[in-house]
Amino acid sequence: MLTSVQVPHYPPNSAKLSKAISSHANILTGATNDYHALLDLIGDSRFVLLGEATHGTHEFYRERARITQHLITEKGFSAVAVEADWPDAYRVNRYVRGLNSSGNLKDESARQALDGFKRFPSWMWRNTDVADFVEWLRNYNDCMISPTSKVGFYGLDLYSLFSSIEEVLRYLNITDSSSAQRARERYACFDHFNKDSLLYGHMTAFGTSKSCQENVIAQLSDLYAQAANNQKIDGQEAGEALFYAQQNARLIVNAEEYYRTMFNGQISSWNLRDQHMAETLDNVVKHLTKANNAPAKIVVWAHNSHVGDARATEVGLRGEWNLGQLARTMYGADAVLIGLTTSNGIVTAAPDWDAFPERKRVSPALQDSYEAVLHGTGIPNFMLSLREKNLLRQALSSRRLTRAIGVVYRPETERESHYFYSVLPLQFDAILHFDETCAVEPLDLASNWRAGEAPATFPVGV
Repeated sequence: MLTSVQVPHYPPNSAKLSKAISSHANILTGATNDYHALLDLIGDSRFVLLGEATHGTHEFYRERARITQHLITEKGFSAVAVEADWPDAYRVNRYVRGLNSSGNLKDESARQALDGFKRFPSWMWRNTDVADFVEWLRNYNDCMISPTSKVGFYGLDLYSLFSSIEEVLRYLNITDSSSAQRARERYACFDHFNKDSLLYGHMTAFGTSKSCQENVIAQLSDLYAQAANNQKIDGQEAGEALFYAQQNARLIVNAEEYYRTMFNGQISSWNLRDQHMAETLDNVVKHLTKANNAPAKIVVWAHNSHVGDARATEVGLRGEWNLGQLARTMYGADAVLIGLTTSNGIVTAAPDWDAFPERKRVSPALQDSYEAVLHGTGIPNFMLSLREKNLLRQALSSRRLTRAIGVVYRPETERESHYFYSVLPLQFDAILHFDETCAVEPLDLASNWRAGEAPATFPVGV
């Protein structure tokens, strides 16, 4: 049984370990056969979780797309689920699957389909690499005659409280006007918060306003009752529309609790968020399995901190869990967890929350971190399997620092802000290491995003 990391271990000599890694590495050159070893490791598994050490690295997006294309074309994967808001990702899903648009919306390109990603950090999904992959997915689906052969695109996150309310009301306005009126009355509980989720969380957590918990739970129950009363769904798109609305209603329930929890400290909001991701993944699995009359196979794109098993990291000591841990619990060996790492380069990130994205130089990996050991191999890009019970796996099982850069990067507080302890072979089934990486290019280039390579002295401290 996998348990959380509890005691520090003294790591073996880093130079010797780097040399040992070199002898086990599968070198990646950009060739079409790069991922044969990874596909062999995945085998018949139905869930592949692809991570990233940053939210702004070009190579991570590009290589996840390459791997996903192999999984779709060679292993019959039926959906991509990403660390993104449900309504915004579902707009992309409509585009790639050729479904009817929502309202008067009709997207003619991948870039248009990605227009829904307006909330910070928009560049996570509104970037050139994602646009290229979405266009590939649309072209792939256009070649599929059967609707059950088309690959979907779904969001797992729960930040879209108010936009999900709008989507539930949009659905009910079309299907049942009396139900729409009841929903408007229930969701009116949120009206005086001016669509500010954090304001809602703060005021309800500290008792200055009544929570909307009972209202949103009642509305979710109504949507499920509506489905039970109309068991025969008229057509595939009607079934898709109902599923989309139900998931939005479920998201509203979980988001309402999430924002209250952010301020009361009784339950980890991180746990609620990753629990929601796991539930959403499982709901998509059940929906697609039923719709396609075949077991769904899904690839997930999310940060390493969500994909890697939390029990193998220091956050497990704090009682936190994550999507990777929950996927292993739900699906066992059917879930393959793959981390993507880098040592240095340039990343797209913001200096603070809600700030404009910038091109920031990634500081060299800290000494004795996993990234420094991987850098020490001298191999630019490679894959390392962590499943084999050999001496290398044993040597890598000493607790070390590992880096995590999200949408905010503060190199001036590198150790405190972006490193935590983990045991890599327990955290992931495989690692893809890209030693020097480039920044992902946003579709919307702000003046803060520099066109040239960021100088070594950039950015300065805030």
